[in-house]
Amino acid sequence: MLSTVAVLVIPPLPVFEFGTVCEVFGIDRSDDGVPPFEFRVCGEEAGRAVPTVVGAQVVPSRGLDGLRDADLVVVSATRSREFSDEVLDAVREAAAAGSTMMSVCSGSFVLGAAGLLDDRPCTTHWDHADELRERYPRAKVDPDVLYVDDGNLITSAGTAAGIDACLHLVRREVGSAAVNVIARRMVVPPQREGGQRQYIEQPIPVCRSDGLAPVLDWVVEHLDVEHTVSDLAIRARMSDRSFARRFVAETGTTPHKWITLQRVLRAQRLLEDTDMSIDEVAQRSGFGSGALLRHHFRKVVGVSPADFRRTFAARTALAGN
Repeated sequence: MLSTVAVLVIPPLPVFEFGTVCEVFGIDRSDDGVPPFEFRVCGEEAGRAVPTVVGAQVVPSRGLDGLRDADLVVVSATRSREFSDEVLDAVREAAAAGSTMMSVCSGSFVLGAAGLLDDRPCTTHWDHADELRERYPRAKVDPDVLYVDDGNLITSAGTAAGIDACLHLVRREVGSAAVNVIARRMVVPPQREGGQRQYIEQPIPVCRSDGLAPVLDWVVEHLDVEHTVSDLAIRARMSDRSFARRFVAETGTTPHKWITLQRVLRAQRLLEDTDMSIDEVAQRSGFGSGALLRHHFRKVVGVSPADFRRTFAARTALAGN
């Protein structure tokens, strides 16, 4: 049963991620039928102010002793990458004593430094995923998901994904009725679809060759027509074999995968910026049919074209006002 929740704050502290944990576990909603949690805000030293990234301060009421015997220990996000032995020892001891460990966004670096991510599936904000892998090569980092539940270890992606992970844990430990109450009060969905990939700006592979660059520019301008390796090789004045080998060497991927990615990128822009139907977007981006667009779009982005449009078309409209 989940009854005691301790959140560990480490400077410099991003306030939104900390706030999501407070919102889910720190507010008494027993009048609405949600079992109350004993909520502890813990720092390296009780009463010592923890600086945040916005100039304010958070003063934890408990020291590292507050992690002991907590059912759940949540490590909030931090901009730091160096942690004291006292913090890491307290985190290890809590895990060894049976606490479920959770990180929100870059809080994963604390768990990694404590050795708790070794040989475990985990995630973090997509922008930190490569760094997490480099620092803790034994961690099995998945940058495409909103959170990873590995039993007694839960890690979440960036910022709002902390809400998803916290609500998931409440659902797992307390039940869906409690989650629905909390989510309704927070005005968020009880469960979001998709993963981090839909929020990542897909990079266009850079071609370092002056010989191939004009060909690729031409392809991007004509994505709505079919392209074969032979056609592109002729345009580049190369043999099929030489063109394919040169293409992989210069872009890091095959012609087919590169063109598919460009078509998905075109489809993303059309979904954000126009009210074209899915079939029209498929035609304009070169997929030909809505079914083929949905297949490749979900494979690359992680959600359907319709779900992507619902998320991002409104954002684009607001940005333009």
